[in-house]
Amino acid sequence: MIYSDKQRRISVREVDRLKEALLASEERAVEAWLRDLETDAIRSEIERLEADISDYDMLKAGEIAFAKSFALESLPSILVQARIAAGMSQTSLAQALEVKPQQIQRYEASGYRGASLARLIEVSRVLGVQTEGLFGSEQAGQGGVFSWEKAEEIEWRRFPIKEMVKRRWFHVTIGGDVVQDVKDYFRETAGPQFATALHRKKSRGDTSPNEYALLAWQARVLERARHTVRHKDLPSFQLDDRWLPDLVALTRRPGGPGEAAELLASHGIPMVTERELPGTYLDGAAMLDENGHPVVGLTLRFDRLDNFWFVLFHELGHIFLHLMGGARYDFFDEDETAAGDRFEREADAFALNNLIPEESWNGCLSRFEVTEKAVRLDAERLGIDASIIAGRIRRERGNYTVLSNLVGQDHVRAQFATDVDAAET
Repeated sequence: MIYSDKQRRISVREVDRLKEALLASEERAVEAWLRDLETDAIRSEIERLEADISDYDMLKAGEIAFAKSFALESLPSILVQARIAAGMSQTSLAQALEVKPQQIQRYEASGYRGASLARLIEVSRVLGVQTEGLFGSEQAGQGGVFSWEKAEEIEWRRFPIKEMVKRRWFHVTIGGDVVQDVKDYFRETAGPQFATALHRKKSRGDTSPNEYALLAWQARVLERARHTVRHKDLPSFQLDDRWLPDLVALTRRPGGPGEAAELLASHGIPMVTERELPGTYLDGAAMLDENGHPVVGLTLRFDRLDNFWFVLFHELGHIFLHLMGGARYDFFDEDETAAGDRFEREADAFALNNLIPEESWNGCLSRFEVTEKAVRLDAERLGIDASIIAGRIRRERGNYTVLSNLVGQDHVRAQFATDVDAAET
């Protein structure tokens, strides 16, 4: 973890040094197994440092808020993250507590060992930290990041057990412990690593989601994605976006959403449609499974074509721009909310520019003449469905009452009804 600007500069230099070491290791004339062992270790350290740098930058910029369920022993690291998110240096925190800056440095370097309970309470009060909840700058706006230090910290009783049983996600042992059944289900379908810092849950939305509902929904999506990978013999994913125009072309086909799932699968991306759980406010998600396959999860919460296509391309943006670039996040997104942090802005831009390139958008008459006729003419000229243009106009104007006849209401869920029904029986 990075505590200061100085440590960030040191970490950046270390990443540069490790990248040079990686190149040298890849060129060494040694046995393949030994070279692979060495390069894997270097890559892992580079990913760890880059993740720490990214966390520090985003916290300091006030771009994200962190939400965390944590055991008491995790409080020291939470206090450091809260300080950075609040835009406070070690010196400014010291001033607020009326102690010397060196004291804060010692506290943080030692994990707050030696600090009295009264001091911990005082630091928590200054930083606005509670055992559960959100902390961060007021500019963070929406969403947050959820993670646990280790799977043992999970409070399994807080899973939405009744809803999971109602949807028949797992078998309930007669006379047994349903909480143990939930624990077994999660460990079998997702694996304990999905509740650790290696898979932090990054949410985007105007409301704070229930982190345990997110975790349960993710387990279900991963379970169904694994089934798709096995039974359809999906190829390995390649970081090659030359097929995305084929996906855009599907927007014009009546069965486009269903065909999109097949196209994604042919390029190594299982796409799962699974209803959101109460308290999650989800539209889509992007994650990597235990074997490194990128997975797209969609809830179809809004049964509209414009929403489907934008959310799908937004999640693909996370895959191409972030997940395959080493970002250790599982992205959970709520559409029709503010842009959010850098990751979300980049994924939004990816979706918008792939669906309608910026120069093409600038030439659209319907941007100024907001009529159904203008939208249809632009859609015909660009070779896309009218719902894409109508949705973008509504989004940019912040007016979701216009062009309602063109957004493809009730045109999506029916294409996945059989799939969802089969998955829940």
